[in-house]
Amino acid sequence: MKKNVLITGAAKRIGASCARMLHQDGCNLYLHYRSSKQEVYGLNQELNKIRPGSAKIIQADLLKMDEMSALVEEVKATWGRLDVLVNNASAFYPQQVANVTEQEWDSLLGSNLKAPFFLSQKFAKLLALNNGCIVNIIDIHAERGLKGYPVYSIAKAGLAAMTIVLAKELGPEIRVNGVSPGAVLWPETEISEQEKIEILQRVALKRTGDPDDIAKAVKFLVVNAGYITGQVITVDGGRTLFC
Repeated sequence: MKKNVLITGAAKRIGASCARMLHQDGCNLYLHYRSSKQEVYGLNQELNKIRPGSAKIIQADLLKMDEMSALVEEVKATWGRLDVLVNNASAFYPQQVANVTEQEWDSLLGSNLKAPFFLSQKFAKLLALNNGCIVNIIDIHAERGLKGYPVYSIAKAGLAAMTIVLAKELGPEIRVNGVSPGAVLWPETEISEQEKIEILQRVALKRTGDPDDIAKAVKFLVVNAGYITGQVITVDGGRTLFC
């Protein structure tokens, strides 16, 4: 039976790559987005052209619990089952510790930790019916914080810890794993060429990865990892070897 998959933040970058790869494997997709309307509608059209009725769009601001709850109910009503939850949606922007505001704290913790937790909670019964799985997109900086991104790093560290905790709490019916990307895509915020060079000097393979590298790891955890839970796969070209 084809798997039904919900990917948060599916409109572009890693989320879109995961959508394409899982769709190619025969999965049906719920494509969640918050504000990237043009991108998600283009992706939805692309996937449904390949296999009609195989992708559906769901819009929600996951920082708002009422919208998250509405998303959950829409998923239940649309196809009646969910096999896979990919927690990919993420806010990412810099700040200095001295200047962090409560709004920034709530935004970064909300998108990177709170939303994945409550989506996992709300979908747990549905996922358990089909021995489903959860895949969290983490970050190598969950382990060693990224300077200039303190709250983001804290949030991803929490997501890594949550992956292990939920694997214990939701097993044996649900597997919970994570994927930690390294230098795969440059941030959408400005980064200088010199900064890029310095980062790549600390990557064993001396190059950036591709979103498909992350998508392949996600696909493995979804399709071929029936006896793996509570694990985080690092996909960083050897970046963490030099931390």
